[in-house]
Amino acid sequence: MAAATASIAAAYEAWVAALGFPTPLTFRTYCSAAARISVSVAGGSRPRRIVMLRHMCSILSLEASPAKSPADPAGGTRYVGAMIFNPHTYDPSAYDPETQRQLKALIQFFEDKGLAQMKQEFHDRSWYQDFLDFNAKEGILAAFGTPASVGGEGARWDTARINDLNEILGFYSLSYWYAWQVTVLGLGPVWMSENEEAKQLVGKLLESGAIFGFGLSEQTHGADIYSTDMILTPTANGWVANGPKYYIGNGNVAGRLSVFGKFADTGEYVFFLVDTQAPEYELQKNVVADQMYVSAFALHDYPVTQADILHTGKAAWDAALATVNVGKVNLGWASIGICEHAFYEAVTHADHRVLYGTKVTTFPHVRRMFADAYARLLAMKLYSARSADYFRSASEDDRRFLLFNPITKMKVTSEGERVIDLLWEIIAARGFEKDTYFEQAAGHIRALPKLEGTVHVNLALVLKFLPQYLMATGDYPEVPVRQDAADDDYLFRQGPAKGLGKITFAPWRPALEQYQHLPNVALFLEQVDAFTALVMSAPPSEAQQKDLDFLLNLGQLFTQVVYAQLVCESAGIERPGTVSDMSLSDAHIDRIFAVFVQDMSEMALALHGQASATDAQRSGALGLIRAPKIDAAAEDAFVSEVLALSDSYVMPE
Repeated sequence: MAAATASIAAAYEAWVAALGFPTPLTFRTYCSAAARISVSVAGGSRPRRIVMLRHMCSILSLEASPAKSPADPAGGTRYVGAMIFNPHTYDPSAYDPETQRQLKALIQFFEDKGLAQMKQEFHDRSWYQDFLDFNAKEGILAAFGTPASVGGEGARWDTARINDLNEILGFYSLSYWYAWQVTVLGLGPVWMSENEEAKQLVGKLLESGAIFGFGLSEQTHGADIYSTDMILTPTANGWVANGPKYYIGNGNVAGRLSVFGKFADTGEYVFFLVDTQAPEYELQKNVVADQMYVSAFALHDYPVTQADILHTGKAAWDAALATVNVGKVNLGWASIGICEHAFYEAVTHADHRVLYGTKVTTFPHVRRMFADAYARLLAMKLYSARSADYFRSASEDDRRFLLFNPITKMKVTSEGERVIDLLWEIIAARGFEKDTYFEQAAGHIRALPKLEGTVHVNLALVLKFLPQYLMATGDYPEVPVRQDAADDDYLFRQGPAKGLGKITFAPWRPALEQYQHLPNVALFLEQVDAFTALVMSAPPSEAQQKDLDFLLNLGQLFTQVVYAQLVCESAGIERPGTVSDMSLSDAHIDRIFAVFVQDMSEMALALHGQASATDAQRSGALGLIRAPKIDAAAEDAFVSEVLALSDSYVMPE
């Protein structure tokens, strides 16, 4: 070990000198250097990274005490900054060479453009044609958005690499991400259709660089797909479509829109393709003040033939819901990317700030808010990565993703809002300044909980799974880590949207119990027991079952339990070569659960305050309240990790 340490230390010091870092080393200087050279020096090997960290500690006379966990009995520590995405150190080596090239090219596109130009175009609301031209040249959306059965070489619907794409796009601009997200929704009904001619047409358009859209919402009805004013009337050659649509992304340039409507004669639902360049298509306006184009349009006697029909009847209804199932998880990953970029800006700003003669990052409330925000962000990544494993492993016999996906959508995006709010409390007026990424992030982060179904809609959906989840009678093989280069074709043959209350779940307590030696996990398990007792002993009455306001409080508590389960499952998993490459210590997990304990207590108090709650329910709710345990020394170490992110990424001007 001594020889290995000396060898790596010498190599490390040579790299530091070559990169021009000043000596003697400071903690931050080391972290900045390590973030850039650890892959080269340590070769991605966990034992060698530990040696590297210990060398740093010997230089700085610090003590390294890697925590032990069930998934990591030997302990282990990663270089600071590895937990969240950094364009300078991103390593997509889990993927095939062409995917690696495309993802790196995407990063370089934004880095070359620079923050100043990005923000100028954001404020000018400039349409990002250069991005669409770049995509047409690189073929990214075609490769990532086309199933293998339709696309050319390298094309597959691979959710693992799609997650990386979402996070990278969110990191730089939600406006740009939106063009991809709406394309995903527009493609869903096509890839689920039996219309092979339509599939080939759309596949060719994708290859040429086209983007797509999803014509579901209407101004009068919103996302209420029971009601639609888009009517198809029979003619001698097929039908003519008439009616308006609203909130339809990419409606200005989409190669095709997948539009939802009804037949005038039968009242059956229908999905059909619309060409936005047809004279019968009226583009009315962009309904938002942003670079993204969220259109209002109307069809006036638009001719529809059998070749344009994707789905009819119940199949059209099922395609609408299944498409949202596919697309809604992307919002969680975009939220993660937004929070990561904002985090770099916030911590760098605060770390260089001195107020009243005191460094801002020494204020106790600032340190606590940074710690809470970082813990929430780590949990967002952990949950989303593990949820994706279930999504990719889904089948007719395992549809548990139908619970996990809406939580990715509504819980992860809501947590993203909380992360931004915490950071904004720290940087205050800086968050309004027009030359920062944060100013853009603070607005965009609000959109994600409200798209693809509001938080309320998704909470109501989640509650359908509560009885079966708590009973935990399901017997399933263990879901593996899914980083393989597979085509996730089941997503486009999900079948009828029914039977949610019959989906069973495997025992979930073991995921939590593996970490019950940690103080805050132990407290959380007590809260879980109290929640289960509350649901069993004082369930909602018949009247309360119709009281959505009451049920939403119950749904928040239930959601937190599911969220914690997947966080624990994910904490012991490494995903090298992806945006989700994280190695957590017990200290990380315990600090994450300190946030969970606090959240459960706040949710329980909200349930206690419900006007319709019974005395038994109020008593049960109070039984959930616990105070998290935060050790002062552990908190200092955790905050030091956060502050080491200062200056580790600054977007080029």
